[in-house]
Amino acid sequence: MITKKIKIQLKNGLEARPVAVLVQVASQYDSRIYVECENKKVNAKSIMGLMSLGLSAGEEVVVSIDGDDETNAMDEIEKYLSAAQA
Repeated sequence: MITKKIKIQLKNGLEARPVAVLVQVASQYDSRIYVECENKKVNAKSIMGLMSLGLSAGEEVVVSIDGDDETNAMDEIEKYLSAAQA
């Protein structure tokens, strides 16, 4: 299992479209992927779960991933969340 703090650089934060893209990225991997902010931890493959976090640009989340492809999954999720132009 790997865990990493990631700052959301997406211009509009995690609103509907960026959440849908993040779910697509996470769903490519077999690993269990969770996004945590404050006291709330949700499955990164769940659109409703991610939307319930209401995350804005500049906020920090903790991403935890457990599985055979965890390293690749973390790289891709970090790349997406850190992309200011997405």
